[in-house]
Amino acid sequence: MATDPVCGMFVEERTAELTLVRDNRTYYFCASGCLEEFSAPARQLARLRRRLAVAWPLSAAVIALTYLGPFHDWPYAAFALAAVVQFYPGLQFYRGTVDAIRSRVWNMDVLIAVGTTVAFLYSAAVVFFPSRLPPAYYFDASSLIVTLILTGNYLEHLTRERARGSLRRLKELLPTTALVLRGGAEVEVPVAEVQAKERFRVRPGGRFPTDGVIVEGRSAVDESLLTGESLPVDKGPGDPVIAGAINGEGLLTVEATKVGEDTVLAQIGQLVAEAETSRVPLQQLADRIASVFVPLVLLLATLASIAWLLDGVGLTVALLVFVSIAITACPCAFGIATPAAIVVGTGRAAEEGILFKGRDSLERASRVDVVLSDKTGTLTRGAPTLTDLLPVAGEDRRRLLAVAAGLEGGSEHPLARAVVALARQEGVAPEPISGISADAGRGITGVRGGRTVSILRGASAREEHLELGGLGKEAERVASEGKTWSVVLEEGRPLGLLGFSDVVAPGVREAVATLARDGISVVMVTGDHEAAARHIARQVGITEVHAGVRPEGKLALLREYRARGKHVAYVGDGINDAPALAAADLGIAIGAGTDVAKEAGGVILVRSDFRGVALALRLGRRTVGKVRGNLEWALGYNAVLLPVAAGALVPVFGLGIYSVLPITGALAMALSSTSVVLNSLSLRLVSLSR
Repeated sequence: MATDPVCGMFVEERTAELTLVRDNRTYYFCASGCLEEFSAPARQLARLRRRLAVAWPLSAAVIALTYLGPFHDWPYAAFALAAVVQFYPGLQFYRGTVDAIRSRVWNMDVLIAVGTTVAFLYSAAVVFFPSRLPPAYYFDASSLIVTLILTGNYLEHLTRERARGSLRRLKELLPTTALVLRGGAEVEVPVAEVQAKERFRVRPGGRFPTDGVIVEGRSAVDESLLTGESLPVDKGPGDPVIAGAINGEGLLTVEATKVGEDTVLAQIGQLVAEAETSRVPLQQLADRIASVFVPLVLLLATLASIAWLLDGVGLTVALLVFVSIAITACPCAFGIATPAAIVVGTGRAAEEGILFKGRDSLERASRVDVVLSDKTGTLTRGAPTLTDLLPVAGEDRRRLLAVAAGLEGGSEHPLARAVVALARQEGVAPEPISGISADAGRGITGVRGGRTVSILRGASAREEHLELGGLGKEAERVASEGKTWSVVLEEGRPLGLLGFSDVVAPGVREAVATLARDGISVVMVTGDHEAAARHIARQVGITEVHAGVRPEGKLALLREYRARGKHVAYVGDGINDAPALAAADLGIAIGAGTDVAKEAGGVILVRSDFRGVALALRLGRRTVGKVRGNLEWALGYNAVLLPVAAGALVPVFGLGIYSVLPITGALAMALSSTSVVLNSLSLRLVSLSR
C-alpha cells in the first residue's frame, strides 16, 4: 500500500481515485484536501484562511449565545450560526469522508465529520423537538471543534511548507524562460522547450536555464549552489556551466548539453524527492497502527458511550463520550511521524550538498560507527602543492622560485603546476629560460644567461648519487614526512630543494573531531606509502592508518570490520572506489560534482568537502532519532488522552468534565500533528557545531 505524502495515511493503490503524477512518480492521496495541498499549496492555504475568517467569528458568537443566553430564542440563532460553520468551513471534512469511502480507506476526516455531526445534529434535534430530549445544546462544541482543527491544519500547513523549503528553493533556482538563438535571432521560450545542442544567451546577472558549454564570451559565474565556493569562477569558451548558476557581468552564448530532467539541478531535486519518501523500520509499526486506527477508535467510542448509557448517566453524557473519543484521537500523528522528520532532514542535507540516495540510506547512516576513508582527493586536495622552498646558504628564496617557475612554466606535469601556482601566488616573475627540454620521469633542463639550469626529481638524484651538501638532511626530513622532493641545479650545483605534498583539504580536521565526538572512529585506507599516509593522518587527528592497500585489500578490510560487528561507511571518490562504496554498509561518494545520478553509494556529497561526511552521519542519527521521538509522542498522546476521553477521570472530577472534554480534545488533536512537525523542524538547526 502507498501512503499519502501529506497526512501519511495508508492508501490502497488499486482502488485509489485521487492520484497525481509528478517527475515520473505517482502519488496517492486519501482525500481531495491532501491532493490540493500537495499540488497547489498556496491555493489551499488561501482557502484555509478564508474558512478560518468565517469560522472564528461565528464560533465566538455561538459560544457567547450558549453561555450568556441574551434572549429567549437564542438556540435558533446558535443553530443558524453553527450550521454555517459546520457546512462551510467544515465542508472539507465531509469531502474527505466521501473520498475515504470511495478509496476504501479510513482517515482523520471520518473521525472529525462523525464526531462534530453527532454533536450538531443532537443539538439541532433539541432545538426543534425540545419536549422529547433533555435540554442540552452543544453547538459551541461542534463549531469550536471544527474551528480548532482547521486552525491546527493551518499551522501544520505552514510548518510543512517550511520543511519542504529546500526542494522548493532548488526548483526556484531555474529561470522560467530562456533566450534561444533561432534563425539568427533571440527568441524567448519556456525552459522546457530548450533542446540539447541548441544555443542560448545568458545576459549579465541572469541564471543559466540548462547545463551547457560556453561557446562565446567570458564572465565570472557563481556556482555556489553546487560547489559551495563563495567566489565566482572565471569562465570562457569551452568551459561547462550548470543550470541555476548565476552569470556575472559578461554576455555569454552557451550550447545546451543537458536539458530538462538530465540537468544537474534536476538530478539533485529527484534525489531529494526520493529521499523524502524514505522509510525506517520503526515506521512499520506506525503503519500497522494507522491502518486500523480509525475503525478501532469508532468502535471504542461506540462501546464506551453504550457502556456509560447502560450505567444510567443518560443520553446526553453518553453522546459527549462518543464525541470526545472521536475528536481526541489523532491518527495523523502516526502517519506523519516519519515523513515530517525525513523531509526536514533530507532538505537540510540538500542545502549542504548532501544527497541521500535510496529509501534506506538515512537509516543506514544512523547506524554507522566506523568510517573508512581513502586519502587522496578525500582527506587531501588530490593535487600536489609546493610546501617547502629551501635555498642553499647564500641563495635568495625568490630567485630560487623564479628559476624553478621559468623551467616549469610550459609543463603540464602536476609538480610543475604546483611551482607555477606558488610563483603566481607570491608575485614572483619566472626567469626567462631558453632551450627547455624535458626528460620524462627525470626532470627538466634549460639555459639561463648562458648557464645550464635544471630541476632533477628526487628519485633520479638518489640514483645518480648527487652531492646535495647541506640539503641532504633537508631531503631526508622532507622524505620522512611523506613528501616528494626535487632539486634545482645551476651548472650541476644545487641552488635549493623543492618539497611537494598533497596537503590536507580544508575542514578535514574539524570533521574528524566532530565524528569522534559523535562516537564514530575514522580509519585511513590508502594505496600511498606509509610515511605519506602517517604524515596526513597526524595532521587531521586519525590514529589508525592502513597504507599500501590495493583495491581488493580495501574490500577485505571492510569485511574484517563488519565481522567485528561494526557498521562501516566508506568514503571515496565514487568512481575509483566504486567496489568499496558498494560493499560498505553505507557508501559515501565525495566530490560527485556534475555526475550525481551516476555515483555509487547511499550518500552523495556534491562538494569535495569532508565535513559533509560528518554532517551526513549526524543528520542520519538525528533524523532517525526524531522519527523515534515523533512516534513515541503519537503513541503516548493517544494512549493517555483516549482513556481520559472515555471517562478515566470521571471518578476524580465527576461527569461535569464532559462539559469541556470535547473542546479540549479538539484542541489537543489539532496541536498534536503540528507538534510532530515542529519537533521535526528542529533538524534545520543541525550543524557541525551542534
